[in-house]
Amino acid sequence: MSAITLSPQKCVRSLAKMSECSLCEAICPTNAIVIDIEQRISLPSINYSQCVGCGGCVGVCPSEAITLDNFSPTEFFFEFLNENEPLISCQKNVPCVSVLNVEYLVAIASLKKELTLDIGHCTSCTISEKCLPQIEKNAEEANYLLDAMETSAEVKLELVSYTSETQEIAAEDEENRRDFFKAFTLKNAVSVKKNFDREVEIAADELTEHTIESSMISELKRKAIPDKRKLIFTALKRLEKPEIFHVIDANELSFTSQKIMDEESCTACQMCYRICPTAALTSDSRNSKIDFDPFLCIKCHLCHDVCEPNCLTLSSSYNVKEFFEPQVQNLIAFDMRRCNECDQLFSSIGGNKMCRRCEIEEDEAKELWGVKLK
Repeated sequence: MSAITLSPQKCVRSLAKMSECSLCEAICPTNAIVIDIEQRISLPSINYSQCVGCGGCVGVCPSEAITLDNFSPTEFFFEFLNENEPLISCQKNVPCVSVLNVEYLVAIASLKKELTLDIGHCTSCTISEKCLPQIEKNAEEANYLLDAMETSAEVKLELVSYTSETQEIAAEDEENRRDFFKAFTLKNAVSVKKNFDREVEIAADELTEHTIESSMISELKRKAIPDKRKLIFTALKRLEKPEIFHVIDANELSFTSQKIMDEESCTACQMCYRICPTAALTSDSRNSKIDFDPFLCIKCHLCHDVCEPNCLTLSSSYNVKEFFEPQVQNLIAFDMRRCNECDQLFSSIGGNKMCRRCEIEEDEAKELWGVKLK
């Protein structure tokens, strides 16, 4: 039985308590994933006994914080490229088609020129209510992008209903979705390391909470690009550039974005680029600017969640050129000057003569002295 594993240090919710990401909870067809927003750091809790190992949460997680024990989308990508048949089916090579997000679909289709997603088993599947709409959405978005890139590649949804002798045996008991997935995982049983503690964890009918340990702090600070972004970048480098770089509707993109900065409301607090998990938002050694690389953005919305003045907004459009000729964009440049109090360089907003730290200290001092703040 395949089960999911959460790496807390990779989850965007671990980077800020203000994060509103709940994609894994929303997609879970068995409610095995629960996010308690009342916790200080509300990381997903998992009831492994309810998890059916479909991998839908793996497909929607922007930072690849969730993985499947017996299935790796990255390994599948390279193995599938060597196959002649362009069919992806839950009864053939994946636990559920929803495990592959748009980036994988675009990367695979662009290289193989055609890709068929088998949804023939979805009509009788007990988890299709959540997973099938996501599969359809992913295919639609992938085709939208492939068309905008002026490729002939296409992702097809077909009622193939692929079966084999192994899958037919598992399909005899449709009442138990867990048994349905055993047919997939048994093929890899020899290569799976048996871990007693893991088996006990999976069998326990209770929520397993996840926390940030001190040993994870260094990992939290590390900027990392998900494998799926590396793969789509590698695949698109092998495509011919379109004659025209089309500007598409950014609302149709689920995995990246372009941003707009309101210079008047930005306070130069540095939170957005310090907390960005992929370094899509960056600055220089003097913190004199904020740059943005759309191709590194995973649309986790974390920078928006932590921005108190709400000066960051999503652009309504996206230039396909960013997929082929990525360019770093400057969102804002600050006036650098030395603080009148501490003599340290700081990003001056509106001609401020003191850095933010000294302003706070002065306000606190005035409050202690009973001086009314203006």
